[in-house]
Parts: sequence; C-alpha cells; structure tokens
Amino acid sequence: MFTKVPFLEEETHGIVTRGGNRGRVSSDGHDWRALYASAQTELPFEGHFPPVRDQLLVLHRSGPVTLDRYDTGRPKAHLVPRGGVHMHPGGMPFSVRLYGALDTIHVYLRRSVIEEIAADLVAGDPALVEIPADIADQDPMLENLMEAVRFALEARDAATPIYIDYLARALAAHLVRRYSGAKFKQARSEANRPDLTRALDYMRAHIEQPISLADVAAAAGRSPSYLSRQFREQLGKAPHAYLIDMRLDLARELLEQTGDRIATIALDCGFSHQEHLTRLFRRRFNTTPAAWRRSRYR
Repeated sequence: MFTKVPFLEEETHGIVTRGGNRGRVSSDGHDWRALYASAQTELPFEGHFPPVRDQLLVLHRSGPVTLDRYDTGRPKAHLVPRGGVHMHPGGMPFSVRLYGALDTIHVYLRRSVIEEIAADLVAGDPALVEIPADIADQDPMLENLMEAVRFALEARDAATPIYIDYLARALAAHLVRRYSGAKFKQARSEANRPDLTRALDYMRAHIEQPISLADVAAAAGRSPSYLSRQFREQLGKAPHAYLIDMRLDLARELLEQTGDRIATIALDCGFSHQEHLTRLFRRRFNTTPAAWRRSRYR
C-alpha cells in the first residue's frame, strides 16, 4: 500500500548527509511521499552503506568522473560521464569510492511505487520485479525525469504533491520497462469514464488544497498509475497539468465575477501566492490576472 507519510532523510543510506557535501538542497519539509531527493556537490570519499528498503538513483550532473563500486564481491571501476545514472536497488548493501568532486542528485524512489507500476505493466507477481544494480551511461529519458525532480527542489512552486507523485510513477514506469527484464502484459485500451468523473469531482472539491495523486486515485477507486494513464489517454494531459488548468480556469472566473483581491483568489484556487498565479496565468493566457480583469470591464 502506498504510504501517506513523507519520505524522510533517515530512510536513506546517509550518503547525502555526509559532512563533505556542499550546496545541498533536499526535499525535507516538502511533504513528498513517493520519493526523496537531494542535490549537492560531493567531494571525493569512500563509504560502505547498509541496505535500505527503496530504490536509489544517482544522476551525475558533472563529469566524467571515476568511481569504484562494490555491489557484490570485487570492486569495479567506472568512468561515468555527465548524465550517467547510478542505479542501486533496495535491500542490498553497497560500497563506493569517488575519486573526484561531482555534482549529483540522489533520488530515492519508494519500492511500493515500483510494485504499483509493475502490477499494471507486468505479467506475474509485481513483488518479484527487480531493477538490477547498474550504471546507465546514456539514458536521456531517465536524466530528464531526474532533472525535473531537481527543478522541483529549487522551485518550490513546482513541488506540488500531485506533480511529484506523477514524476515518481514516470520514473518507476521507465525503470520497469527498460531495466527490469520482466515480461509485460498485452496492451489493451481501457475506457472507464466514471473513474475520471470521480477523480475530477474530487479535484474540484479540494481545488484550494494540496492534492496528491494518491488522494485523487483513492477517490476514483483506482491505483495512481492506472489513473495517470487514464488522464493521458482520455484527457491528453497528466493529472498535475489538468489540475493546474482547472485552477487557472477557476481563477479567471473569479477575476470576472468577484471583486476579490488577486492574492485572495490565488489562495482560493490552490496557488501558493499571487506571483505563482500570475506566472502560470501569463503562460497560458498571454496576459496577467490584473490585465485580464481590466479587459473585462472596459
């Protein structure tokens, strides 16, 4: 079952909390549940780490850099290029020696999210699906998804629960499809409008609140990964993108029908502050909320 508590730093290997790291920013305090993330510059080190429950992904944002990893048995040396991703499954101890300074982002992905995705995609028991320990030198999709997580770390407006839940499942789906070696179910088209109706009703009823993908899926009576697929196939958008559009449509309606302050409307529509609303409003409508309101009363 998908957890409803934040993913805490204490659940990680502790690599990111070493004293030698510089310029660190993490998801602590963001209330992210599906993944934990930390971006930093790591200085050369050697470490031995006990197993944790969840999947670790480390994106090398600079390089190339040489490292030794000791997943099982003898050390293996790797020259990892910029954009390389070190993958390590939960449940396995490992050791690593880093020979040069390196900009990284560490993402810990809940094992429960991987199994949830595997239940939708894979024939057989999802608990048996494993992502092997490996280093991917070239995987643009994986690199881009992890960079999106880093952006959310630094741009707090982007770090909405439903967006992070979506990114976590996109990461899990990519890992399962590309690296698990599992046998996949036959693709089939599933249309079930009542699922989406319940999901959209929940989003409208809680539009001013932080909304997670797990909350919406529970209201629809479906898994988050199933619901995400239904949004893409039937509405042409990811759940977080559809929610933003719902909030912008409501904001535009309130700007026209009420005299409320724009800052108040922003909060009533689920935006973190007026500037957040203004930025997204301009991106979609090519004008600001204030200018749009003035145009309606000329």
